[in-house]
Amino acid sequence: MMEVSKPRRLFLWCMAAIYMVAFVSLYVQIPGLYGNEGLLPARLELRYGIRSSPTLLWLGPHLGLDIQASMELLCLLGALLSLAAVLMEALRDSLVFLCLWVSYLFMYQVGQVFLYFQWDSLLLETGFLTVLVAPLTLVRGSRGIREHDSMTFWLVRWLLFRLMFASGAVKLMSRCPTWWGLTALTYHYETQCIPTPLAWFAHQLPVWWHKLSVVATFVIEIAAPFLFFSPLRRLRLGAFYLQVLLQTLIILSGNYNFFNLLTLTLCLSLLDNQHVNFWLRKRDDNRERKEGVSAGSSERWSWICYLLELMVWSLIIFGTIVFFDLQFDPHKNGVSSRTAFTFDQFNQFLKAITIPCIWMGVLSLTWEMITSIFRCACVSGFLTRFWGMFQWSVFAAAAASMFTISLVPLSHMEYDSHVHLWPVVRQAYDLVDRLQLVNSYGFFGWVTGVGGRPEVVLEGSYDGVTWTEIEFMYKPGNVSAPPAVVTPHQPRLDWQMWFAALGASAPWFTSLVYRLLQGKPDVIELIQTDVSQYPFHQQPPTYVRAHRYRYWFTERKPDGSHQARWWRRVYDEEFYPMVHLGHTYLENMLSRYGLKDKLPPRHPSNNTVVQLLSWTRSQVKGIPAHTIIWAMLACSATWCFLMGLISNRKHTDRISTCTETVVNLIDEAEKQGDEKSDAEQEKEEEVEKD
Repeated sequence: MMEVSKPRRLFLWCMAAIYMVAFVSLYVQIPGLYGNEGLLPARLELRYGIRSSPTLLWLGPHLGLDIQASMELLCLLGALLSLAAVLMEALRDSLVFLCLWVSYLFMYQVGQVFLYFQWDSLLLETGFLTVLVAPLTLVRGSRGIREHDSMTFWLVRWLLFRLMFASGAVKLMSRCPTWWGLTALTYHYETQCIPTPLAWFAHQLPVWWHKLSVVATFVIEIAAPFLFFSPLRRLRLGAFYLQVLLQTLIILSGNYNFFNLLTLTLCLSLLDNQHVNFWLRKRDDNRERKEGVSAGSSERWSWICYLLELMVWSLIIFGTIVFFDLQFDPHKNGVSSRTAFTFDQFNQFLKAITIPCIWMGVLSLTWEMITSIFRCACVSGFLTRFWGMFQWSVFAAAAASMFTISLVPLSHMEYDSHVHLWPVVRQAYDLVDRLQLVNSYGFFGWVTGVGGRPEVVLEGSYDGVTWTEIEFMYKPGNVSAPPAVVTPHQPRLDWQMWFAALGASAPWFTSLVYRLLQGKPDVIELIQTDVSQYPFHQQPPTYVRAHRYRYWFTERKPDGSHQARWWRRVYDEEFYPMVHLGHTYLENMLSRYGLKDKLPPRHPSNNTVVQLLSWTRSQVKGIPAHTIIWAMLACSATWCFLMGLISNRKHTDRISTCTETVVNLIDEAEKQGDEKSDAEQEKEEEVEKD
């Protein structure tokens, strides 16, 4: 039986840290995104959009707060609660994580387009699973290691499987020619939303290496996830390190906020106590005890496991060579590759594998349930055993329910399997759909910008003749500026600017133009945290327009050195016409999208809560969000590291004390034995003399 108490504790710490990152990142952007003078005021969404949805934001007016202040308060409370959970293990509790999940869900409900990303849904789904995984330490006052923990922790592994397998399958199901031609990474590094400086260097790698990297991506995302449920431990660990490799490379080459960190956190469900002890260089006493009991049979079983593992890896390597026609190319000193199967063949593969995937999940979950109930039954004491069995019943029902409704988004990839699901399963999924308990996933399904990266460039002018570009802090604009590094912060306006460049202007873009003409400081801070870097910080522009350009990474010089510019660009077309305040086109668009609210915003009362919110906002004003986040993460990690050292020191001192006591007892026993033997020897000598 796999012990998971240590990976589970590490998982809870990581989830608390990710919640902290998500809340802080969102808090900094609330005034510009959802404030009364922001791009999409949340009060309009609450008034017209989600009247039937329960949300804590409805309580804001009763506290003398408007919607913006209510959102800031909710974000701050979530950030503080998650920070406390990071620092104190006793607060990594089921009730605490329930509060964090509910808080982020309420923010998601009013977040509109700026919060409708797949990683926000992934955080909500993982957050709800964390409520089941976390112990009730606040109630029981203990660390909360339970006999059924492996069963609830299994749900995290199942989510990881769905996430990775769907992300791999959607790349081929989308029929994107770059994925099928294995050339996706030739364009991906320069066309992703916010690349890092390392993306420029990765883009310079030879094409054969890019194609081989795509092949490796398919193997890691489609083949490796099946090893998550392998009964052989080393296969699971191999799959774990493959996922870690992929996510690390994505982090180095792109700014995907907390998504990759969250995926790495899900990967912890593949570990056990023994491997965590290996990381910590701690001795596994249970393993040594087991090896000592049955050394002969264990050695025989190890050889069988080695052979099975070798067969599995050989099969994966052989399949990769065959399905992608890998051959050494002596002319390029590289490996040539191509997709050696058709879309219909892959579709047939999905049809053949979807139902077995479901049964694989059923069997794996059933095994976890059986081992968990066996542990509960082996506990000594009638009341303790009864309480353990009761908990097992509750969490087994929850695990079975979560697994069942997750079959709906899993089967979305294959139509026939989705149709044959029981209607009651789809009905249950529909009931919880808006709570984001389970979701469909499929990252990077289509590579955009094959003909050049489309980028919208805003320009402002005072006279309509001389124009000045409005440069964003994170997204590409200035061709000489290096790409930014902002992970794990997500600048949500910059992300939406990337999506806007792929199509027509969205309602929020009209609102952005309108707010820039008004010179609203909250919106300007989304573009430049240091307002002095904004070209119209002294006086708003009279005219604003937007053009679309095509961007490409520059190429490395023949001598291998770096170019003076990171990007090159060409003009594409007009994206948004030149407008000014009162312009007919602008007024019509604002009225069409309902962005001109006739009712004045409700101003918050000047109570203690409002004053505290204003003071907090003033403290972080002008500081880049990623700087705040990294400072909090560094301080938290340092604190936990120091506490761990102190705890280990106390543990070591306790062991040393116990060791000294045992040694003293042994010395006393030896002395008593020596004295006794001396006395007996004297007696014997006296007897001999007599």
